[in-house]
Amino acid sequence: MSRLQKTFAQLKQRGEAALIPFITAGDPDLPTTLKIMRELEQGGADCIELGIPFSDPSADGPTIQRSSERALKRPVPLPAIFRLVREFRRNSAVPVILFGYFNPFFRFGLERFARQASEAGADGVLCVDLPPEESGELKRWTDRVGLDLIFLLSPTSGPDRVNLVAREGRGFIYYVSVTGVTGARRSFDENLRAQVARVRRAGALPVGVGFGISTPQQAAWIAGFADAAVVGSALVEKIEHAKGKREKAKQAGAFVAQLKRAMRQVSKVK
Repeated sequence: MSRLQKTFAQLKQRGEAALIPFITAGDPDLPTTLKIMRELEQGGADCIELGIPFSDPSADGPTIQRSSERALKRPVPLPAIFRLVREFRRNSAVPVILFGYFNPFFRFGLERFARQASEAGADGVLCVDLPPEESGELKRWTDRVGLDLIFLLSPTSGPDRVNLVAREGRGFIYYVSVTGVTGARRSFDENLRAQVARVRRAGALPVGVGFGISTPQQAAWIAGFADAAVVGSALVEKIEHAKGKREKAKQAGAFVAQLKRAMRQVSKVK
């Protein structure tokens, strides 16, 4: 059982949903990213989704696009991100999921990417623009080194895609709450609860919901019927507007603590 799978199993026993914050590696720089990761853990993050900056983040809204642009003002090569994960892993057992696009992985070499990510202490990979039907080569290497390859589903995913992801995915299923790109939203479709229930019935994998969760109240609502809430744009925006690197880390941790407190107050509905 992977570290990510163990985390979900332990949370399930406690009747809790996982809180998975997203940040971009290198925004504003890699040393500050490490400090932010440590503050996220202190705030109650159950896993951390670490975005690999990319020049064409087609699935991301303007907030995360700006974070990639800021990170890419200085070199953020994959080996440097692996060193960041390794340094974080020295004092933490919180699972780390590498979130990125296929082009950087492919150019680095899929076998090399999977091996070095695993050796650094990463636990999962989410390749946002790689559909499960075309993921065989990457999955071959992630399976070999014990990395959980996480797949996306959305409201437009049909039964065949849902069943494929439930069968081939590892770690958890990332359910995109809305069609479109990432970004904070004021409200969600009430049908989201039923959509998540449909996906959960397809297999044994936990189901996490992301795209648009921006307040403690929204995170708590998601925690009432899903296995995880993924919070990205709202957190990245907090980091963007905080003054000074130390303040960026502190505000990130404080925001995650607010989200986790709200989620813990919810009785899970199974």
